[in-house]
Amino acid sequence: MNTSLDLVRVWDLPTRVFHVVLGLCVLGLFVTGELGGSLMPIHYWLGYAVLSLVFFRIAWGLLGGHWSRFVNFVPSPSAVRHYIAALRRGEHRASVGHNPLGALSVLTMLCLLALQVASGFLSDDEISMAGPWAAWAPASWVARATFYHTEIGKVLLIALLVLHVASVFYHRLVQHDDLISPMIHGDKQLNHEVPHSRDSRTPRVYALSIWIACSYAVYRLVLWVP
Repeated sequence: MNTSLDLVRVWDLPTRVFHVVLGLCVLGLFVTGELGGSLMPIHYWLGYAVLSLVFFRIAWGLLGGHWSRFVNFVPSPSAVRHYIAALRRGEHRASVGHNPLGALSVLTMLCLLALQVASGFLSDDEISMAGPWAAWAPASWVARATFYHTEIGKVLLIALLVLHVASVFYHRLVQHDDLISPMIHGDKQLNHEVPHSRDSRTPRVYALSIWIACSYAVYRLVLWVP
């Protein structure tokens, strides 16, 4: 049995940069959305940035480093049940990448962010700002999207973010499992052999080109008129 600790690259640089930039953009969205006024143009641009990042993460979930790929961290229903049962028994099951509940949190976050930005495209505050699709969409769509964007989607995102942060501190303080450091420097010390995520210059340039393509897709969506 191997008892020595090996340093394993789990989170590649594109995944780590995505995580930090997305967090900053979401924080900026909350601040500019609450303050409003002259900050609303920034709010819209941050929303476009978030959508480009969501598109990128979907693409990187198919093409990225080993532990960033959906196929390697999206759990089966049985895996989720077993993980929850272990937590109830007080057992700690360390994961190399995302644990089953963390994986579900990632997927839920991507879906909620996509819905929030999509509803923003259709929203109209009836004062000074309107989403790029509000001018041609039916009034009933605009009303529903505006209500979801301001009253439902924002609350769901805040609740999920609070749960995410609480989970990170729970793992750190109760289970003594540091989830923050590997997301900063990318590596974990493990006593068993697992695949490393590719993290050389080539995949990093590849990731940048994917994000640029995703940004262009968002640009076309902003200008889209049916």
